[in-house]
Amino acid sequence: MRIKSLELLRQEADESGKSTLKRSLGAFNLVALGIGVIIGAGLFSLTGIAAANHAGPAVTLSFVVAAVGCAFSALCYAEFAAMVPVAGSAYTYAYATLGELFAWIIGWDLVLEYSVGAATVAISWSQYLTRFLAKYDIHLPPQLVQSPFETLTMPDGSVVSGFINLPAVLVVVAVSVIIVRGTQGSAVFNAIVVSLKVLVVLVFIALGWQYIDPANYSPYIPPNTGVFGEFGISGILRGAGVVFFVFIGFDIVATMAQETKNPQRNMPIGILGSLIVCTVLFVLFGYVMTGLANYTEFKDSAAPVAIAIEKTPYAWLSQAIILAILIGYTSVILVDLLGQSRVFFSMSRDGLLPRAFSEIHPRFQTPWRSNILLCVFISLFAGLVPIRVVGEMTSIGTLLAFIMVCLGILILRKRQPNAPRAFRTPWVPVVPILGILTCALMMLSLPADTWIRLVVWLAIGLVIYFAYGRKRSKLQNTSA
Repeated sequence: MRIKSLELLRQEADESGKSTLKRSLGAFNLVALGIGVIIGAGLFSLTGIAAANHAGPAVTLSFVVAAVGCAFSALCYAEFAAMVPVAGSAYTYAYATLGELFAWIIGWDLVLEYSVGAATVAISWSQYLTRFLAKYDIHLPPQLVQSPFETLTMPDGSVVSGFINLPAVLVVVAVSVIIVRGTQGSAVFNAIVVSLKVLVVLVFIALGWQYIDPANYSPYIPPNTGVFGEFGISGILRGAGVVFFVFIGFDIVATMAQETKNPQRNMPIGILGSLIVCTVLFVLFGYVMTGLANYTEFKDSAAPVAIAIEKTPYAWLSQAIILAILIGYTSVILVDLLGQSRVFFSMSRDGLLPRAFSEIHPRFQTPWRSNILLCVFISLFAGLVPIRVVGEMTSIGTLLAFIMVCLGILILRKRQPNAPRAFRTPWVPVVPILGILTCALMMLSLPADTWIRLVVWLAIGLVIYFAYGRKRSKLQNTSA
């Protein structure tokens, strides 16, 4: 339960030399990183699901409700990131407020979120690439696009077993190489990717707007069917729960605090700016999509945007959307790997993980050994494990981290009310409490198997902590 003081954290942030990450990111870079991970393929699929099953055309209101829920946590993240400009995000914040054990739990929890998420996205990226190339009669060998535990039935009826999902492996390796070479290069790459991805979204909005049929908005809020969550006001709230997961990702911006120039100013801009930009784009995107086609047409469709595009003369947009999904997934993988390595970096520097995870490359000033180890692990995981086993990118870990950050603000305001704060979360304790309640409700709405995976993963983490980390903790040894 030992707490890492804010003074010690600031001292680490101000250190200079080979062991320190290079500060190279500005406010624009941080906003781009946030947008890069928030705008993913989920926008192109979850919007239709939420509209068809829960909110109807009022899915735009669902986006607003979800954004407000995220904003509570984002405001708390912004205060912490400005006060404690070091790598590690929620792990570091928990260390400063709740103690080492809670910090380990959050850090280990983030490992699950980022690693499994990156592997899952890489596998899905491979599937979309195969589909994209098939449109041009380019067919990759089936043995090299699926895991050894999967089979594919060919057009002639023969069954082919997979060997390795090579595209999934290669995309993880390629992104890892970019990351190892430095966050400035990663930020430039991500900025280009984000620009292309946002451009496709804007093109869809601009071209689709002129073909909107106002009749599709009637009724804007379909009457409730008598079942909670099926349209009406409760449907908007349930829809918000569905699209909430599209917003997850702004927290990864906080993991880059130690590589940010003027973090007291730029971290709040990066966190809140990316959330605001994405909210505006999501509302416009949902409005155009449900205006082009009736929300009932999106039911049971994995590609609702393709249905909407059919209502316009721009059939070529279908391939552009798949390309946007590929681009979106690439930036999500990049930011997931960045966030994962920075959490490992912080845990290693604290002595809770082996030193290799915090060794800095003398030229690139990045935790290169950590990047390489994660690259090997995640690429093999993506190449050899089927997506049904990897599962959907878990959100329960992020929600738990959000709760800890909101709780941390309440504790820190009580323990150190006069500590300097470049950014202050407004309306404390109302905002943190609303953040805790919102995230707790989201967690309770998740299925039981998600909770089981979380409990098992945390149990494994506790074994590692008590067997290794607790004995080697720098804070514990210094205080002894």
